[in-house]
Amino acid sequence: MENVETVHSTLFLLGTAAAAVALLLVLIMRFKVHAFISLVLVSLLTALVTGIPLADVVPTLLTGFGNTLATVALLVGFGAMIGRLLEVTGGAQVLADRLINKFGEHRAPFALGVASLLFGFPIFFDAGLMVMLPIIFSVALRFGGSVILYAFPAAGAFAVMHALVPPHPGPVASGDLLGADIGLLLIVGTIVAIPTWYIGSYLVSLFLGRRFNVPVPELLGASDEHRLTGEPPAFGTVLLILLLPLILIFFNTGLNTLATAGVVNGDAGWVSLLRMLGQTPVALLITLLIALYLLGRGNDPARMEKIVDGALGPICAIVLVTGAGGMFGGVLRASGIGEALAGSMQSLGLPLIVAAFVIATALRVAQGSATVALTTTASLIAPTVAATQGLSELDLCFLVIAIAGGATVLSHFNDSGFWLVGRFLKMDETTTLRTWTVMETTIGLTAFAFALLGWWLL
Repeated sequence: MENVETVHSTLFLLGTAAAAVALLLVLIMRFKVHAFISLVLVSLLTALVTGIPLADVVPTLLTGFGNTLATVALLVGFGAMIGRLLEVTGGAQVLADRLINKFGEHRAPFALGVASLLFGFPIFFDAGLMVMLPIIFSVALRFGGSVILYAFPAAGAFAVMHALVPPHPGPVASGDLLGADIGLLLIVGTIVAIPTWYIGSYLVSLFLGRRFNVPVPELLGASDEHRLTGEPPAFGTVLLILLLPLILIFFNTGLNTLATAGVVNGDAGWVSLLRMLGQTPVALLITLLIALYLLGRGNDPARMEKIVDGALGPICAIVLVTGAGGMFGGVLRASGIGEALAGSMQSLGLPLIVAAFVIATALRVAQGSATVALTTTASLIAPTVAATQGLSELDLCFLVIAIAGGATVLSHFNDSGFWLVGRFLKMDETTTLRTWTVMETTIGLTAFAFALLGWWLL
């Protein structure tokens, strides 16, 4: 659905966006209206107030909802099934034990974060979090304390890699639009990502985990009721199941990066085939089938079917709420609120790298999607970048990182990741705002600080 042409002023659109978020807060926190109902209602009201034609209101709502579900539902469904299999067979405990033996009990959150940084190189945020959740819950159940202590270092690692490092779509697209060298961006993005994760995610997670005691949810099979008997799978088997989607997804993301850089022909048949196998839903489907075979050997197939079927029930509300969050973001995009906010920021006369961060932040707050904020901001400032003399290849990389920082901060109700994390960790909206939103903002600000430092010094 294309953005709708409206006659409203920028001030009116920005006021409407602020009022919509305020209304969501009141409905969810004050009157305890379910988040799914609240998001659909506020999305409808926002569409009407901003002047989207009546004939386009429902299609706009359904487009935002459907586009988000198309991205999230398969990933969450397949990921939950894989997670349940790892949990009931003891595979998650096997990997958790190995991590703890290597890093020690007191460094368990650090171990989970480091593993997620490695896994997060090719795999997207949603899929990576789903695959890691059973391991996170196993470690949290073993050592006790708030689940935030264990989940946030891992989730933050996936968020950092997704925002800063090719071959993820946001940095690749924005780097291409600004003319940055993708190979150099990979190096610079990785160098910035590691301290950004440590400062903005790991240290902040330790602080938040001590302030907010969130119990480990019984979502992916934390109870022993359905646990399979017999020997747990070998460590190598568990590692294969975890690494397989990474390898498959790298066929897509890696080849896309190489095609963007002109190293391979993106239209070649073998490239198209490998990229299709590496599409995240296909990669997770292949992984699920192999997990069923490897982990289900010696067990009744009917029982294995019940195990994976039981993984779907608890995630239905998560999928619906996440889709409704995407609906809200889609309405904000279609109404022109994002462009109005970005345009007002662009006219402030700020230094180029600061303007890039501010515009990306405005777009992130207005419409929710980090990838959309990254690519849209790059498109908006690309003419200015092209007309600016003396920018080095490193400067272009730091611009992309600054944009990524702005596209990460202030995750809230219009961001599907906000609902995904909040619902899987069984946190209410207030706690999610005080924890996840804070950590995402710290990650974004830390990345921008490193970009600004590099811009000035190098």
